[in-house]
Amino acid sequence: MDISQWMTWYEKILEDFGFSRYYDEESAELLNRLLNVQGSLALNEIPVKEKAIILGAGPSLKRNIVELKSLVLDDFLIIAADGATTALLEEDVVPDVVVTDLDGEMESIFKANQAGAVMVVHAHGDNSIKIKKHVHELRRVIGTTQSTPLEHVYNFGGFTDGDRAVFLAVELGVKVIVMAGMDFGKVTTRYSRPELGSEIAEADQIKQLKLEYAKELVEWVAENEEVLVWNISGGESLRGVEDILLEEFEDYIP
Repeated sequence: MDISQWMTWYEKILEDFGFSRYYDEESAELLNRLLNVQGSLALNEIPVKEKAIILGAGPSLKRNIVELKSLVLDDFLIIAADGATTALLEEDVVPDVVVTDLDGEMESIFKANQAGAVMVVHAHGDNSIKIKKHVHELRRVIGTTQSTPLEHVYNFGGFTDGDRAVFLAVELGVKVIVMAGMDFGKVTTRYSRPELGSEIAEADQIKQLKLEYAKELVEWVAENEEVLVWNISGGESLRGVEDILLEEFEDYIP
């Protein structure tokens, strides 16, 4: 997505959620300084593949992971959206990339990073404390922001970890995106919200609005970028995104 197009989305996000651009940019500047000291990974150092599986933290996540293990996963770039990392590790799958704003289970984030996963760390207005606390403990880090990009902090577009992973895949040149665990409904899981006492709970109004934005942004990608987007989650249908069953999977993959 062109940065000017993204800024139109961003201004609306700021208005709808009451976020502060000043604090977003302050957090991004902090991340940029930290990465300037410890070094950041270049985008072209991510192993690029034509096909990617992007895993969100929705209710279908664990089922989808078990199903996907029947495929040759080495053929895909596996991108986990934050809390989905925990579910992948529970099934002995290490993602290639983790897209995170550091509000998932940090033990899983560290474990995946130590096993070789690239960390795409997002800076926004209310996670500067986590950035200061955790970024120096990570390796192979790329920084992102939803506001003005900086020397070590990119803006590929995207708002939530899940749809930001989709924008990242497009930026990397992926031609086929398969979404798993991305239901876009009105419930959240312990993988998305580690503090939950149950596996699944109804999302609060803010989370539901975030999911609405994520849905609209993925639809924008499907309709405007040169990429095929499929979803095996079985959740809400999206414009431009084809819902497929795993048994049909090999018929779809080029």
